[in-house]
Amino acid sequence: MSQKPRDRLSRVKTGASSRYSGAIEESESLRLSQAVHEAAVSWYHRAARDLPWRRQDCSAWGVLVSETMLQQTPVARVLPRWEEWMRRWPTPHETAKAPVAEILTVWDRLGYPRRALRLQQTAAAIVEHHDGQVPSTRDELRALPGVGEYTAAAVACFAFGVPEVVVDTNIRRVHTRVFSGHALPGKTYTAQQRRLAHDVFPDPEHDCGQFACAWNIAVMELGALVCTARAPQCGACPVAELCTWRRAGFPPPTEEQKPRGQAWAGTDRQVRGALMAALRCGPAQRSVLIASLPLPAADLDQRHRCLESLLTDGLAEQRGDQVALPGVLR
Repeated sequence: MSQKPRDRLSRVKTGASSRYSGAIEESESLRLSQAVHEAAVSWYHRAARDLPWRRQDCSAWGVLVSETMLQQTPVARVLPRWEEWMRRWPTPHETAKAPVAEILTVWDRLGYPRRALRLQQTAAAIVEHHDGQVPSTRDELRALPGVGEYTAAAVACFAFGVPEVVVDTNIRRVHTRVFSGHALPGKTYTAQQRRLAHDVFPDPEHDCGQFACAWNIAVMELGALVCTARAPQCGACPVAELCTWRRAGFPPPTEEQKPRGQAWAGTDRQVRGALMAALRCGPAQRSVLIASLPLPAADLDQRHRCLESLLTDGLAEQRGDQVALPGVLR
């Protein structure tokens, strides 16, 4: 039997109380944080999914690609696309040189295809300014095109072991329930939530930040697998006994906290996605492309408007009456 590849954070040890600053060692909030940290990280070592971008042999570029793809997209959809991307373009050099049409074809139906263009722009900037090596600091990463606050912190942490505070939707939800006692964090990442994320973060000076990095991935995984938005599995939660929301009797979300479902049918996103799917099959005459979309609810004005937006965004090109992915028409 082949040995399971080791997670890059699998060797982090728990149980070291010295990771917390002495000035507030005895405070109740710090004791709660310490207990939650230990329980979550221990659980992660037992229950973490074996994902290729978490393995020790994954490059920093592989981590950056995964973090870009995973934005607003579930792991199950990302996994085959990430594997195909890394097979074709395992470094920023290969990605920067790839034809745009191939980039968009491999991106397939991950959604928000402008992310694919930004990822190629990121690769080009890495080649130009960093000799093809993904930079390791949050500020350098943040300066890359298309890299935001979350992605910069996540890549610094997960690829290089830099103990940055990482906050995504899953982490916000766990923080909100465990430490604040609310059902859901709401749509907006507030200043109060930002302060909480920093307040409950383990001491980054302890063990060169390894435990702090392990906390990031552990609480993210906890939110993805157990402390989910719609059906939290509190009976399987490693921090259930410590959870402020549970102790408060599971108060329901307020109107402000309730998620607003995003419509899909009939939206411009749906029409743009259908146009991109058609263009991935090859060039088409504009009138035929517009008429052949299998979306009877989308009128001609919407179809033309959405195609124009793809052209403006650089996701398609038109020459004469022919429309195609960028670089295909000669």
